[in-house]
Amino acid sequence: MNYHRTTALAAILLALAPAVQAQFKPTKESLEGLYPGKAYSPYAQRSFPSQVFWGDTHLHTALSPDAGLFGNTLGPDEAWRFARGEEVTSSTGLPVRLSRPLDWMALTDHSDFMGFATDLQAGAPAIVENEQGNGWYTEFQKGGEAAANAALDLITNFSQMTIDEELVTAYSPGSTAFANVWQQVIDAAERYNEPGAFTAFIAYEWTSVPQGNNLHRNVILRDSGRRAEQVVPMVTLPPVGSTDPLDLYQWMQDYEDKTGGKALALAHNGNLSNGWMFPTEDTYAGGKVDENYAMLRARWEPLYEITQIKGDGETHPVLSPDDEFADYETWDAGNLDLSAAKTEEMLPREYAREALKVGFKLQEKLGINPYRFGFSGATDSHTSLTTADSDNFWSKSASVEPSKTRIEHPFSKTDQGEFPGWSLVASGYTGVWATENTREAIWDAMWRREVYATTGPRITVRFFGGWEFTDNDLRSRAPAFAGYEKGVPMGADLRSATSDAPSFMVYALRDPIGANLDRIQIVKGWMDSEGELHEKVYDVAWSGDRAPDTDGKLPAVGNTVDEEAANYTNTIGASELATVWTDPEFDASQHAFYYARILEIPTPRWVLYDKVRLGAEIPEEAVTIGQERAYTSPIWYAPEG
Repeated sequence: MNYHRTTALAAILLALAPAVQAQFKPTKESLEGLYPGKAYSPYAQRSFPSQVFWGDTHLHTALSPDAGLFGNTLGPDEAWRFARGEEVTSSTGLPVRLSRPLDWMALTDHSDFMGFATDLQAGAPAIVENEQGNGWYTEFQKGGEAAANAALDLITNFSQMTIDEELVTAYSPGSTAFANVWQQVIDAAERYNEPGAFTAFIAYEWTSVPQGNNLHRNVILRDSGRRAEQVVPMVTLPPVGSTDPLDLYQWMQDYEDKTGGKALALAHNGNLSNGWMFPTEDTYAGGKVDENYAMLRARWEPLYEITQIKGDGETHPVLSPDDEFADYETWDAGNLDLSAAKTEEMLPREYAREALKVGFKLQEKLGINPYRFGFSGATDSHTSLTTADSDNFWSKSASVEPSKTRIEHPFSKTDQGEFPGWSLVASGYTGVWATENTREAIWDAMWRREVYATTGPRITVRFFGGWEFTDNDLRSRAPAFAGYEKGVPMGADLRSATSDAPSFMVYALRDPIGANLDRIQIVKGWMDSEGELHEKVYDVAWSGDRAPDTDGKLPAVGNTVDEEAANYTNTIGASELATVWTDPEFDASQHAFYYARILEIPTPRWVLYDKVRLGAEIPEEAVTIGQERAYTSPIWYAPEG
């Protein structure tokens, strides 16, 4: 090679370099228009959450009485390992593994009687030396039906608050046993928390269930063990506990004041509260729904668990008669322990959509809306196994893990009603839009409600509200740039109006290993000038060449489920759906909320997999096919002033 010629060529290239760089360096003007990024690389200089992280806000291990008493032998270590994607052996000796690891989890053992079940099985002195405790211990040693009956008796005594005070004291704050178990919970979460890879939240369930009415809340801490170990959880049983949510809120305030940490709570299963989950006048604890109640509930409960193993909590067909998809995984026989039957009068104070609407009335009356919450999904599994997929369903408790006959065993049955075994729901998970996989980032996303619930499938959903979205904003594989620039994400309030009606940009991608999508709907709720509450469900995007009929109803997507094989095919539906929708009936003087509901095509429920794999006999009345779904947190509109 000629040295002088090479050197000369290099000198020419160096001289040209600035001009070449200038030619290919993007300018603000060159990036305007259809390309929304701030640099040529669409992943550089992002100032918004660009990843969805999947997790479960509600799981129990053997440390929870109603888990350990029904045969769960797996503790926190197995639960954390399973959530991170490891294969474990279930309490009944079966190998089990998730299809994909989760990104985060909150392990929420019951604070009341935490650790009691494991001590009962071991015959701890504090239990066997107590007459009531020894009776349960004796029956547990017999095993089988006797042990199951003892467990049911214990749970009934707990819900009716008739457990011997001596036993309560031995497993309540102030006792050595209680403090030791809480430390176990903290230590396990610290072992498995790995910032950037997996988030393990320190949490617990406050199990308020006065007279069998479900008022449960899960409490999730943002913090490490250094702060969590400065306190012990709030409980419900007297003499140190309380079933009043106001006392839980005070515990949370005390926690933050003492430790400098942060806490949030989320309620679940209003459908089992017999009308007490979303009160409008009086609370079950004897208080009033006043300004103080509204302020504290809005302050401490940014989320509501809208779907889980004990039924779906979005709405009820009696409340939403014009919503053809309202009757989904409905549990409406009675309260949690079926000590009291359900009546229609109770329903408006039990479901999320109705509560969101009622919140407008309470805001007008009190100046504060207590029911401004986003949506989360969870399993509430008591097996230590966070399974929410119909083809991998480990049920509510170890006593009904996969077997040929588990369908035959009711979840609960009394002279007031029944929750049949087949009605248990393989649900659900929470998708969190966060900047990174850490306790701080995921908790902060929950706090601002930039989260959504699914009944199990990992459907990716974005939902933005604004005033100037156009179809051009969807001419990109990264429409979130326009979403954040021109509007607000799920969980937020619309900005001040700049046009006559708000527009919403929503798009959804199917679970990569799941079913295709049927449609996207936007659910609107509002209060008119007379104080009347309304709702309407709009089909805004759908698969195929279907068209609404003259009444505006969209034809069904079809059904490919092969019940004999527990299978379906993705020959119908769409892998993704997206649209910009403008509210055609907007009234700027009316309070309103909007959320997106995404439906999959029909797929088999878990009972069909039991039939094919185990030879289970399915009751004639059992539901065998369903349309899994996702619910985004709402976006709210408030009139000027």
